[in-house]
This record gives sequence, structure tokens and C-alpha cells, in this order.
Amino acid sequence: MNYYSLNKKTPNTTFADAVVRGLAPDKGLYFPESITPLDASFFETIEEKSNAEIAFEAIKQFIVPEIPEDVLKTIIEETLNFNFPVVNINENISTLELFHGPTLAFKDVGARFMARCLGYFNKSNTNEVTVLVATSGDTGGAVANGFLGVKGVNVVILYPSGKVSDIQEKQLTTLRQNIKALEVDGVFDDCQDMVKRAFLDEELTSKMQLTSANSINVARWLPQLFYYMFAYKQLKSKHKDIAFSVPSGNFGNICAGMIAQKLGLPVKHFIASNNANDTVVNYMNTQSYEPKPSVQTISNAMDVGNPSNFIRIQELHNKDFEALKANLSSYSYTDEETREALLELYKDYNYVADPHGAVGYLGAKAHLKSNDVHVVFLETAHPTKFLDVVADVIKENIELPPQIMRVMDKEKEATAIATYDELKMFLLNE
Repeated sequence: MNYYSLNKKTPNTTFADAVVRGLAPDKGLYFPESITPLDASFFETIEEKSNAEIAFEAIKQFIVPEIPEDVLKTIIEETLNFNFPVVNINENISTLELFHGPTLAFKDVGARFMARCLGYFNKSNTNEVTVLVATSGDTGGAVANGFLGVKGVNVVILYPSGKVSDIQEKQLTTLRQNIKALEVDGVFDDCQDMVKRAFLDEELTSKMQLTSANSINVARWLPQLFYYMFAYKQLKSKHKDIAFSVPSGNFGNICAGMIAQKLGLPVKHFIASNNANDTVVNYMNTQSYEPKPSVQTISNAMDVGNPSNFIRIQELHNKDFEALKANLSSYSYTDEETREALLELYKDYNYVADPHGAVGYLGAKAHLKSNDVHVVFLETAHPTKFLDVVADVIKENIELPPQIMRVMDKEKEATAIATYDELKMFLLNE
């Protein structure tokens, strides 16, 4: 499988090159040359397959032969060594819990998968690769954990000071070894702009191999298609028509769901559930795409004013707005509405959600007002990662899982920066 840049000003390349580069030389996002649907029998018998078998069949066309089948199977088994349960909320709504991994966030899958792919490509390479990543919350911890101790890979994580939860900060600033954290005086978009600028800086890229572990990287982005197949496996015998409500920030997760749909997964519709960062909501209403500065919310992993992956979603729909509108709805919600949803889920259904899942729940309810389907909202992070918000709303103590307990008493280690020049100096002196 080859990959092309969505800017279409650079030659097509291999999966390995796309992973190591992260971004194409013309600064476009990589996209697979083709998507071949799986045989209908795959979905007819999906309940009989293990998660690892499902994942292998779904993703192998994008990766084999550059990673041999036996190696890919091992990577998948190591990546997916935890559960992905669907929990019923009511007759019309379920939630897919994606927080049972090591950092209690859905990004564990993509980070672990990418780390193992990069480790494979780097196993006989004497040159070090620096993974440069901006995080609005959960990406940092997942990437830090996934890449910890990977040979020949250094990780530098930029996060906005005071705009991630205490637990998220602990998860990305306490691991040390090959993981470095930079605390940026600014918002997530400032972090992301610095990362993009670094990739464009020839003085920097001539001295070091940079790659990204944000969802712009194909090895971080594509494995997220597994979630939708795992949910379908659990719900296929119970519901005829299934839609997914996805808490959306950079839009990589929902875009991966649309790849699963292209592979033949029977998905009726997608709902992009957003917080106050409503660039895509406005686009779906006006056809005018106007990025704007991000706004801080209690669902901080979605605080993205210019979602990188939306261009991939447009590509999947051949840049046809009407085709996209038929497959995607988008809604945005305030922090107050999010808190009300957290309380409703707890009081009415005895379910403790996190703020991102609560936004997904609101999107599910909105879609059900005019559609007869079963909606699965994605619960993307464990509620204890947002303990101050959740406990304040439901007025109950939440037991901390062991993954959180392990980092609570560790000492933060981060370097404060405010400008791109400071980032550049840090990288050149590493």
C-alpha cells in the first residue's frame, strides 16, 4: 500500500516512510491510495472472531508487506491487551468504553500501535528519531507510555500550561527516560503551531529526523478504526441500524470510523459531538470552513480550533459536501450542558462518564430526536482523569484506578517555554 499527500505536490510513498515522516514533504497529511472493502462474510461472522483477528484483517491492507504478517499480528496482540466493552445506557443508547488501557484514554491504542511500528522500522537503524507531539490532554500521556523505552526514539511532548488536568499532566511529565515534556505558555493551538513550524524548519530537519505522534501520523490514526468494529461485534445481534456519536477534537477518531465504514462496516451515520470549539459544526451549517482560536473547556482534549484530520474526512467523501452531510451530523455543547449530561447519566442510569463522553451522549440524544437508530457514544477517557469536574457534579467520591495511583506521587519534570525559538533551542541541544 502506498500513501499520497493530500496536498498532492510530492511523490507517493510507502507506509514506512509515511510513519517516519509523519507529515509529507509538501506538508500535506498522508492518505492511503486505495481502500478495498472486506468481504461481506467478514462482517457476517464477526462475532466468531477475536479482537486481534478482527484488527489484523481490517488493517493489514494498509501495512503488509512492509511489516510482515507475523510481526503485524504480534504488534496487534501487544496493542490490544485490554478490553473494549459496550455498556448499555438505555434502549436507544450504548457507550463504548475506550479507557481500559494503561493511560485510561482511547489514544492508548494508536500510541501503542505506532510505537511498535516505529520500533520495527528503526530496529536496524542507527539514527535516532525524535517524536514531536502537541497534546490538548490525553495524547501526551498515551504517547509517553506507548513510546517509553523504545530503542532509538526520543519523545518531546508540548502541552499548554494550566490547560490539562492534573492527572493528565502527571502522566506525561513523570516517566523520564526517553520522554521529555515542554510546558508551553499558551493554548493547544500554540503547541500545535510550534510543532508544525518545526517540521517546516529545514535548519532543524537537516540535523534530526522528526516525526509526529498526533493523529496526523497514519500509524496513530488508522488503528482507531478497530473501535467501531469491536462495538459492532458486540451489538450486531441486538440492533439493525447503528450510528456512532464521537467526541471530536482533531477529528482523527471519527475519521478512522469512516475508514471502517469504507471497509464495509455497516454504520448508519456519524455524529461529531463537539464542545464550544465549533469550527466543524459551523462548516456543516454554512459550508464555510473558518478555523478560529481554541477555547478552553472542561472537555479539554477537544479544545481544537482547527482540526487537522477534517481534510481527510473531506477526502473520504470526495470533497462532496452533500455526501458528507448525508453521513455526518455535528453539534456543539457548552460546559454547563456537559455538566448537566454528566449528572443525568449518573442520576438516571447510574453511569459515571467523563466530560468528553458526556458530550458524546448529548450528540447521541440530539440525533435520536429525528432518527430511529441505536447510537453508540464513545467514552474516550476514564472519569478519574477529570476528577475535579466529575466529582463536583455527581457529588460522589470516585475510586482511583491503579493506573492513576501509580503516577499521583511522582514528581513532575517539565521545561517551561513560550516561543518557537525556545523549542528549537531545546531540540538542537537534546
